[in-house]
Amino acid sequence: MYYKLNGVTQRLTGAPAAAYCPQGLRPTIPAVSPPMTFATPTKLVSEAGSQVEYLGANKVPHLQKAFQMSDGIPVHLKRGVMDKLLYRTTMGLTVGGALYCLVALYIAAQPRK
Repeated sequence: MYYKLNGVTQRLTGAPAAAYCPQGLRPTIPAVSPPMTFATPTKLVSEAGSQVEYLGANKVPHLQKAFQMSDGIPVHLKRGVMDKLLYRTTMGLTVGGALYCLVALYIAAQPRK
């Protein structure tokens, strides 16, 4: 049995056996699925059949080998000096920003004379 709120007494009352189903919310599935938006290619292939290939070397196997090596170095420092420089710069700015925030809070907490 379904229940609904009575508008006059503000109490729950029994509703008819059919559930409330407004006109726009019928549980039906469309008979035909809509066409795909991106079904057609965005670029046309030339009739000459020339394929553009990447001219650089594939670095992925080398990088996989370097990053998966268990040598005790964290993964964010595995590529050498530049990674260490970026890491230390980030940590320095983080600590500096935290200190600056604490100083600003201290100054804001002091009453004006």
